[in-house]
Amino acid sequence: MSKSSKLSTRTEVLFISDLHLDPGQPEITRNLLSFLQTRAVEARVLYILGDLFEVWLGDDDDAAEYQPVMNVLKELSQSVEIYFIHGNRDFLIGADCAERCGMTLIDEPILIELGTLRVGLMHGDLLCSDDVDYQNFRCLVRSSEWQQQFLGQSIEKRREIAAGLRDRSSEAMQAKDAMIMDVNQDTVNHYFDEYQLDVLIHGHTHRPGRHAVANNRLRLVLGDWRPQPSYIRWDQNGFTLTDPRIN
Repeated sequence: MSKSSKLSTRTEVLFISDLHLDPGQPEITRNLLSFLQTRAVEARVLYILGDLFEVWLGDDDDAAEYQPVMNVLKELSQSVEIYFIHGNRDFLIGADCAERCGMTLIDEPILIELGTLRVGLMHGDLLCSDDVDYQNFRCLVRSSEWQQQFLGQSIEKRREIAAGLRDRSSEAMQAKDAMIMDVNQDTVNHYFDEYQLDVLIHGHTHRPGRHAVANNRLRLVLGDWRPQPSYIRWDQNGFTLTDPRIN
């Protein structure tokens, strides 16, 4: 049966985010591999909304520690469409990595239609607009000039720079008010209004939940996988958020 024929019999769409795969937390990798080989194979589409990896230093890194996941994603892509939005940890994923994983890269915000609903997808960091320092940093590292300079250095030097950035980020987060690192409601409303959304799905904040928005609209937030899976399912019956922190 062709891929298109298989997809035509399925309706389920899955969303995941913020796995932060790291060799130091093998249980997350094991849970993801199980999810991809059991739960995800029944879906029509899988959307990964960023931060699949704790860090991605460029497609020229052999990333041997991630190869099992990349192989399983590639295999899954033979029967399931897989789309990926960059996160704040893996924004350097490029076409080569995407090909190795069988993923299609998409820019945020992306608008999709599920049934009669207009659904917007984002990683979520753009919604945290109160954190001005982070937004300025995000603008810097997403620029082509910064990325060209960074990727032009040896992989060893990139690891050194990335470690320093993570240390500074951790220190900065400890000094910030927790509310600053959550979404700004005015910014959320802007995206709902700008794209005429019924539903907005994102991750990044690691605060899973369902949030009612004015005019019968809905914001769904994915959790991180530390270590249990957090995912959203859509089918003809609507959206279901599965997360161990949600009753």
